[in-house]
Amino acid sequence: MKSFTDMEVWKKSRSIRSDISELVKSFPAEEKYRLTDQIIRSSRSIGNNIAEGHGRFNHIDSARFLVTARGSLIETMDHLVIALDERYINEEIFDKFKDDCEECLRMLNGYIKYLRSQTTKPTNL
Repeated sequence: MKSFTDMEVWKKSRSIRSDISELVKSFPAEEKYRLTDQIIRSSRSIGNNIAEGHGRFNHIDSARFLVTARGSLIETMDHLVIALDERYINEEIFDKFKDDCEECLRMLNGYIKYLRSQTTKPTNL
């Protein structure tokens, strides 16, 4: 794999980020510096941390950044719950985002597990 942009998990996070950017356009103006800003930043952080971890070229460091990306994904999901509770989005929109986030979460967890397994393998010197 040459670039972080080739990674399926990064592509999924990019899709979520893009969809969030469109979604918040419908949020009330008074949320611009509250929920809107927070959900945009957390959704951007997912892909940012995947990319930064990829650039570390070290399984342990990469896994740490993926754990941070996972935290940002969960934070994004919580912001979506708030949007649902405040009635800025309906159940159908929430469920679509929830499904996308859960898919991304599975991908992140699988990649973290893989990277951690690579750190426990003996090296041939």
